[in-house]
Amino acid sequence: MPDRKTTARAARDRREGKSASTQAGEYVREEIEHIREGKHGARSAKQAIAIGLSKARRAGVKATPSKTASAATKKKAAQDTKAAKKRSAGTATKKSVARKRASTKALKREGTAAASKRAVSTQARKSAAKRTSASKSAAAKKAAHTKGAAGRKAAATKAARTRAKKAG
Repeated sequence: MPDRKTTARAARDRREGKSASTQAGEYVREEIEHIREGKHGARSAKQAIAIGLSKARRAGVKATPSKTASAATKKKAAQDTKAAKKRSAGTATKKSVARKRASTKALKREGTAAASKRAVSTQARKSAAKRTSASKSAAAKKAAHTKGAAGRKAAATKAARTRAKKAG
């Protein structure tokens, strides 16, 4: 179950018109924090992200899997989306105690290196390398649009400061 603060941050992102991946990012961040705190572990940074995305979808974030995702990933995403609909309708089925305990125990056996800055950074670089420049450009344009006037001004000021620092 996600923390109340995480759900609130994701809801704020949705109100601000930010993308589904930004909303889901709150849940992924929470999952990485849990691993760093030692609540449980993960086999890889990719697994930590997958758990966070699953939580996000179950909380109602419309994070669709990529076109290149495996059939298993698409099936899991569909299950999570369905579970979110059941939850909002008030007919959610509870995970059996034995199953919940087994998955928690399995995660507790894993290490915490998956959430290290190095592992997360490596995963981010690998993921970014797969993106097309058109996709990155579109994301940047949307980010500028949803930032608001004050946010754009702050970003421009910071960029100018960085340019001045690098030139001087």
